[in-house]
Amino acid sequence: MDALELVRIEQLEVAVRIWHPEATRTVVAWHGLARHGGDFEDFARALGPTWRVLAPDTPGRGLSGWPLFPAQDYLYSRYTSLAVALLDHFGLDSVPWVGTSMGGLVGMLLAAHPETAPRIERLVLNDVGPELDPQGLADLGRYFASSHRFTRFGDLEAELRRHYAGFGIDGDDAWRRLALGSARRLPDGSWTYHYDPRIGEQFIHDTPRDTWADWRAIRCPLMVVRGADSPLLRRDSVEKMAKAQPGLVTLEVPGCGHAPMLDRAAQIDPIADFLERPRETLLPATPEAPSPGWLKRLIARLRG
Repeated sequence: MDALELVRIEQLEVAVRIWHPEATRTVVAWHGLARHGGDFEDFARALGPTWRVLAPDTPGRGLSGWPLFPAQDYLYSRYTSLAVALLDHFGLDSVPWVGTSMGGLVGMLLAAHPETAPRIERLVLNDVGPELDPQGLADLGRYFASSHRFTRFGDLEAELRRHYAGFGIDGDDAWRRLALGSARRLPDGSWTYHYDPRIGEQFIHDTPRDTWADWRAIRCPLMVVRGADSPLLRRDSVEKMAKAQPGLVTLEVPGCGHAPMLDRAAQIDPIADFLERPRETLLPATPEAPSPGWLKRLIARLRG
């Protein structure tokens, strides 16, 4: 990252990683459940110096503070209110949003609600949508409900390679960078992940909702990226998403599960194109409004 801003929101300190801070255009990039904003390093570099990329660490992850009341703070309603506070802090009235997994759902909820919809200029969902595979969600819940402790740093890296195989990461250097950004040392000298182990309580406390209703309510340009081997976002779910939102732009990434890392040209270039295109070219065509005299002419024909 090129800069780090620590934003105080109520009792929480939220770390925002920033690339190209002097750029004239801004995109918000929000990470997944157990990750942090550092995951967007390659994405931000490839997107180029004309884009300022703001990538917050959700509270309880990375460099952000851990909340005192996890049952109240590890909820989507809390994440969306924090997101609005961050948009206000940076003076962003309307901004493109790229969200991986949980970060995509945060953006989707903002884009669906009448009060916050204008803040999302366009939305990219990375391997997430209004319908997620129940078994995949259950597997995630079980994994993050367990504590993870490793005697050696190498053991933590090996577990990362196993659990995050779906990221499609290539090369030992990339895995080592992921491990360095994911590790936290414990007082006894052992290792664990960077995040608060209570983030998994989100699966217990968050209230289920009809996210299909949210999806249908969105009026901004939309794109979805799906890992071809994703255990969470099925291909038929993406097809249903496209039927509900005819202007949806889709990208399927071969060799990836949940979720593509957005770290190479084949994944980044289509997103960059989506971000660059004029907004009006990305919205579905709407029928032309009838001329004012259409009703009179219809009545005349019926009477004749």
